[in-house]
Amino acid sequence: MTSFKSFQLELDTRHDKYERLVKLSRDITIESKRTIFLLHRFASAPNGEEILNESEVKLDAVRRKIKQVAQELIGEDMYQFHRAISPGLQEYVEAVSFQYFIKTRSLISVEEINKQLIFTAEDREETTNTTSNCNDKQPHTWSLKVTPVDYLLGVADLTGELMRLCISSVGNGDIDTPFELSQFLRQIYDGFTFIGNTGPYEVSKKLYTLKQSLAKVENACYTLKVRGSEIPKHMLADVFSTKTELIDQEEGLS
Repeated sequence: MTSFKSFQLELDTRHDKYERLVKLSRDITIESKRTIFLLHRFASAPNGEEILNESEVKLDAVRRKIKQVAQELIGEDMYQFHRAISPGLQEYVEAVSFQYFIKTRSLISVEEINKQLIFTAEDREETTNTTSNCNDKQPHTWSLKVTPVDYLLGVADLTGELMRLCISSVGNGDIDTPFELSQFLRQIYDGFTFIGNTGPYEVSKKLYTLKQSLAKVENACYTLKVRGSEIPKHMLADVFSTKTELIDQEEGLS
């Protein structure tokens, strides 16, 4: 019976840790989404630098949550808890890559993301209570690596945000951004097609959504090129929204 009680204690401890990680992942997802919503205001904001600065503050708050995840995983195999934290990490990758694209018009690498997720003991923010006794002697640095799969899934979700950025840019009279986004999305799509069905199931499943986003941006570029001079700038966004709805309906019927 003593052995079974120790097994029960170990399983309960692991289950409690898993639940704490799920809650942290949910918080990371919520804050990352709020950052993405904020960044969508960049195209119409009179001062885009303020938006970028505010987004950096929000991402710092997200990274503090990720530090709590890293501390929870000290001495643990991350992959045993990967399903608990994966949704939050994917959303964080989407948010940080969206901000990086707005700043540099390029794609952030997984190495650059992981460099931002190395934490030191000098940070004084509050952390969640840990239950295992082995955490009494904690190292001076914590890190959490985004896996290649989480990175790819986050980048795939980024394409949807770039498609929305394309439509909002046109509505604000910016007719250069859609062509730039079209080239960028085409490069991402080509990269994903190299993976094809050989990668994880989740990655191949995202390929269809990525293709939809690319088609909508290319359709917007086609309309700008062919009919851009005929349609007043303030009506372009409405035209693209209507065309996007028609594409969605056709894909739903096929």
